[in-house]
Amino acid sequence: MEFEIWWLLGIPIFFGLGWIAARVDIRQLIAESRTLPSGYFKGLNFLLNEQPDKAIDAFIEIVKLDPETVELHFALGNLFRRRGETERAIRVHQNLLARPDLPLEHQVHAQYELGQDYLKAGLLDRAEETFNLLVETQYSAQARRALLEIYQREKEWTRAIDAATALQESGAGGRQKEIAQFYCEIAQDELVHTHADAALKVLEKALLADRKNVRATLLIGDVHLANGDIEAALLAWRRVEQQSVPHVALVAQRLMDGYRTLGRAQEGANLLKSYMAEASSIDLLEVVFKAVLELDGVEAANQLVSDELRRTPTLLGLDKLLDARLMDAPPSVRPELSLVKNLVHGYAQKLARYQCSHCGFKARQFYWQCPGCSRWETYSPRRTEELNVMN
Repeated sequence: MEFEIWWLLGIPIFFGLGWIAARVDIRQLIAESRTLPSGYFKGLNFLLNEQPDKAIDAFIEIVKLDPETVELHFALGNLFRRRGETERAIRVHQNLLARPDLPLEHQVHAQYELGQDYLKAGLLDRAEETFNLLVETQYSAQARRALLEIYQREKEWTRAIDAATALQESGAGGRQKEIAQFYCEIAQDELVHTHADAALKVLEKALLADRKNVRATLLIGDVHLANGDIEAALLAWRRVEQQSVPHVALVAQRLMDGYRTLGRAQEGANLLKSYMAEASSIDLLEVVFKAVLELDGVEAANQLVSDELRRTPTLLGLDKLLDARLMDAPPSVRPELSLVKNLVHGYAQKLARYQCSHCGFKARQFYWQCPGCSRWETYSPRRTEELNVMN
C-alpha cells in the first residue's frame, strides 16, 4: 500500500518538472526565432500561399543582408530552377561552391544542385561532368540516376547499360527491363546499317537481361527476315505468344506476310484466329479481317467481325463491321450506310489511341518508351477503348 501512495505523490512532481522543461524549450525557440530576419517569415508565408515570385524577392533581400545564409541560397536556387530561370539557379549554386570556407557537406549538396540546374537547362555535357564527381559521395544513387537519364537523352546506349548496371549493383533497384531495351536500341541501329549478325548477338544479350522482352523477340524475327530465313523469322515471332499474348497484335502483320510469302496464307490466318480467340484486339482483328476477306470472301469476313463485336462491343469494332457491311451492301442502302460509317469512324479514331499507364500520354503509335515521361514498357498493346471495355 505504501508503494502505491508514493507513486501517487510523485505524479505532481513529474508533471511540474515537465512543465518547467517545456517552458525552457519555448523560451529558447522564441529567442532563436527573434534572431531570424523578418523577410524569412515573409518568404515562408509566400511559399505556403503558393506565391513563389514574391518568396524569391523576400529571400533575395535576406541574402543581400546576410550572404552567409547557405540554406537560403539552396532555397533560392531551387525556386529559380522550378521557375525555369536556370541561369540564375546556376549562378546561385556556383557562388556557393566558390566559397573557400564552405563545409564539405554543403559543397557536395551544392554540386548536386548545380548538376540538376545543368540538366534542367539542357547542358548535358556539364551535367554529366558534375554528376560524375558525385558517384562516390552520399549522392551516389541520385547522381547515377541522373547520368542514366543523360545517356538516354543522348542515345548513348552502351553507356546507359553501364550506368543502369551500376545502379542495379548498388542496390538501387532492378533495371533489367531498361537494360534489355537499351540492347534493343543498339540492335535496331545495327539493323538499320544492315549488320544483321551483330544485331542478333546484341538481342541475345537483351533476352539474357529480360527473358520476357517482347521487343527483342520481335527484332530477332526481323533479323532472320533480313537474312532471308522466313521460317526462322516465323518461329521467332510466334514466341511472342509465350511472353505476352496481348503483344501478339504487334507481330500479327509480320506473321501473316511471312506465311503468305511461303504460300501458307491459310495456315497464317488460322493461327491468328486462334490468337484472337485467346486475346481480343482490334489491331489483330484488322489483320485477320483482311486475311479472311482475301481467302474466304466477304461473307466470312462479315461473320468474323460480327462475332468479334458481340464478344467485345466497341466503337472500333463497329467501325470495322460497317466496313465489312459496305462491301456487299445493295446500292440502294450504300449512301446511308456510308454516312453512318463516316460518323462512327470519326468517333472511333479518337478512341484508337495507345496510352501510357504511368503518365497517361496518348498516341496513335505504339511506343516502347513513352514520349511523355520517358518510362519504358508502359504502353499496353491494346487501344484505350478496349482497355475501358475490359475494365
